[in-house]
Amino acid sequence: MNVLRFAWRVPWVVMLVLAGLVTIALVYPWIGRRARLAIKRQWSRLLLALCGVRTEIVGQPVQAGAVLWVVNHVSWLDIFVLNVVRSTTFVAKHEIRRWPVIGWLAAGADTIFIERGFRHAVHRVGQAMKLRFEREQAVGFFPEGTTSEGLDVLPFHANLFEPARQSDVLVQSVALRYFHEGQRSPLAAFVGQESLVQNLWRVLGARGLSVELVFMTPLADANHDKPPRAEMARLSREQIRQAVLIERPIAQPQDEASGSSD
Repeated sequence: MNVLRFAWRVPWVVMLVLAGLVTIALVYPWIGRRARLAIKRQWSRLLLALCGVRTEIVGQPVQAGAVLWVVNHVSWLDIFVLNVVRSTTFVAKHEIRRWPVIGWLAAGADTIFIERGFRHAVHRVGQAMKLRFEREQAVGFFPEGTTSEGLDVLPFHANLFEPARQSDVLVQSVALRYFHEGQRSPLAAFVGQESLVQNLWRVLGARGLSVELVFMTPLADANHDKPPRAEMARLSREQIRQAVLIERPIAQPQDEASGSSD
């Protein structure tokens, strides 16, 4: 059944990716930012449905105005499950920009790329983040800097909290909790030396895969004093880790953002 499910899903996912590339190349140049954000959200919703991934929301996501979403990192699916809630600009490592297909999609989706190891990289990314905040957009980043199995949280890097502090925007922690057939599971985790093809084989061949998005109380209100960035990183990690370490579903979800294709 896993083979049949994988074989059924792959052609649809490939066609959706090709449609996304065509849309970015031929449609995006002629439409406004609001329309592009709406397309990105609906495209992400459809992708998750084709992959058989259900999303469930716990808590109150900031749905209007500028916000920095601080998220633990588990899978390539993370970006799309956040986009289903609200179209989000993500900060990603520059290496992704050079990946075939995925890099093109990421660039077309307004991703901010950071060249780690370069002296002025954080400053340039901070300026790009501030521009999105001025447009009252949501910006997301993964302060762990890499993926984990999603059953605990790695240490956080604090640098990219600073643009939110300087711009006086809300900072909201988001915990991603992956489940397989109702149980916490690392099945979707994209970690170690695993290739994307190997991960796709496992994810697209599975059934009963879901992710719970837990939105925390913002660290500080907009236009109010915020703690130093290192303290913000500590508080955010503490919030996310507390949610991640709970095995069972946290609460009755308030919204269901995507359905399975099975």
